[in-house]
Amino acid sequence: MSEASETPQDKRNHYHSLRMARKKAQIDASIARAQNEKGVMIVMTGNGKGKSTSAFGMVARALGHGLKVGVCQFIKSRTDTGEEAFFSAQPNCEWHVLGDGFTWDTQDRQQDMDTSQKGWQVALTMLTDADYDLVVLDELTYLLSYDYLDQDTVLDALIARPPQQHLVVTGRSATAQLRDIADTVSDIRDEKHAYTAGIKAQKGVDY
Repeated sequence: MSEASETPQDKRNHYHSLRMARKKAQIDASIARAQNEKGVMIVMTGNGKGKSTSAFGMVARALGHGLKVGVCQFIKSRTDTGEEAFFSAQPNCEWHVLGDGFTWDTQDRQQDMDTSQKGWQVALTMLTDADYDLVVLDELTYLLSYDYLDQDTVLDALIARPPQQHLVVTGRSATAQLRDIADTVSDIRDEKHAYTAGIKAQKGVDY
């Protein structure tokens, strides 16, 4: 086809092919460079909805590969969530609800600290056991930002976990130190939320 007979659509198709070829070359090169295998630490933070939801998606993914998963929920105390009902019934998933409820419910700092310490001991058994391929510490960030747990002690344990163990930490206001030791950090921004419009939490969507 001569240049004169090329249509605008032909030109768009041609330039698209060139761009995609360059993009494929870049992606292939990146994949070739990324050859290390290790347990990764992922922090899901920010004030937007979806941090725990994302973590539980990774739980489903790991279970789909036959991996062993441990989940610790540090703040929430309810045991009627869809995710707990589903995942706790899976043979390769160990699920612990370890909180007393939100801090504005308890209104008792010492109780929150005591509960956090007990919950942390459960998490520590997972973080020191190589049989767990993936550990999710849901809302751990609050225990650090509120000083319910000693941050250095917690970070040391996260770093010292088995080399191939994957770890997901969720919660708002992740500290700079926690972000620093993570391999991946996602900061989820709250643009709009149904709750602020007076819509209550919905079964199957929010819990």
